[in-house]
Amino acid sequence: MTGLAELEPEAAPILACTVCRDVQNFELLIEDMEAELGESWGDLNFNDALVFLKQPDAKALEFIAIAVDDEDDGNLPVIRDLIQTAKAGQVKVILIAEELSPMVLHQLLRLGADDFVPYPLPEGALHEAITRLRQPAPQIVTAEDGAARGPGAAMGASLSAGGSGHDGVVLPIHGLGGGCGATTMAVNLAWELAITDRKSPPAVCLIDLDLQFGSVSTYLDMPRRDAVYELLSDTSVMDRDAFMQALLPFNDRLQVLTAPPELLPLDLIGPEDIERIIDMARANFDYVVIDMPSTVVQWTETVLHHAHVYFALLELDMRSAQNALRMIRALRSEELPIEKLRYVLNRAPGFTDLSAKSRAKRMAESLDIEMEVWLPDGQKHVTQANDHGLPLAESSAKNPVRKEIAKLAKSLHDLNTSVTTAKA
Repeated sequence: MTGLAELEPEAAPILACTVCRDVQNFELLIEDMEAELGESWGDLNFNDALVFLKQPDAKALEFIAIAVDDEDDGNLPVIRDLIQTAKAGQVKVILIAEELSPMVLHQLLRLGADDFVPYPLPEGALHEAITRLRQPAPQIVTAEDGAARGPGAAMGASLSAGGSGHDGVVLPIHGLGGGCGATTMAVNLAWELAITDRKSPPAVCLIDLDLQFGSVSTYLDMPRRDAVYELLSDTSVMDRDAFMQALLPFNDRLQVLTAPPELLPLDLIGPEDIERIIDMARANFDYVVIDMPSTVVQWTETVLHHAHVYFALLELDMRSAQNALRMIRALRSEELPIEKLRYVLNRAPGFTDLSAKSRAKRMAESLDIEMEVWLPDGQKHVTQANDHGLPLAESSAKNPVRKEIAKLAKSLHDLNTSVTTAKA
């Protein structure tokens, strides 16, 4: 490791630099940086890095690795400035995060970090991240004009006027067991996002990926169309027109890709198909809400990697606790980004139910998770709204479940707006 201030004129050129509060807190990062770059890297604290990135010498950098943990809350403003300054100087950014909250992680990634690696570093993770950064951007030939474009455009450059400029936030919702309320949350979260800003409404897309028993169409009183099956059966030829034609509008505010009309195997689509669908949705919408099947399939990992926040729904029962434990173990064993999960407790105990609240706390402690969203029991009004094909905001606006989902949607939209403004 070489401090930038101590470099000799004949020293090896500095190709990268770690930026953190104290690099000694990230010993594995030191080892991996030395293995990858030898002596061609340096270390700076946050303030010194901000100064250095504005100097001409910074143009020689390939990337900076910003390492943060849960004690860096007070450093978030300067970290945001670091990412923006690096991107302005065309220096790539790898974010190394330990025990960072999903919302903060989402915010930093939205500012323009090129890659993310959890800490402690999985074996070979930093090498893979650096390899991805060094690869030239693949070219995509659009179906509309045949022009080659990089993935940074997210297919947006081929969109017609009014459809471009989106870089949608991906919000999957996964019920850790049947009947947990994942579809109810997906439908209502999508609708609340669509109406959260009535003066400048965001474009929202709701995708039902439960190919067998998806209920989004039922909960919004929509028909299931063969166009969805045709789209999913061969996504390699999908263009914007085909994608948009497969969607159905709900009250002119929400676009919905329902499940197919027939019961289909979950392996009808693969990771590449899911990636194409998500990329297309992100290019056309500000928010992409995905109703996931409770079953973990080969493309669940693909959705998790694309997600900004991955909501995991569970209830206060042994079944949910066991399923959550299985899910956590599976993600950790595959070294997947488990920190993206945000746990939602549905049918949560009321304010005065101290016994049940104590059980929920013990459940969270035993799973080593935090219940970040508590949705109360909406009782019969939720079932009635679903049967009538209406979101709760349209059928029972004062329902406590609706109020909590509305607050969640507003917090997500406010965060996304602030990040977008900061990037601009």
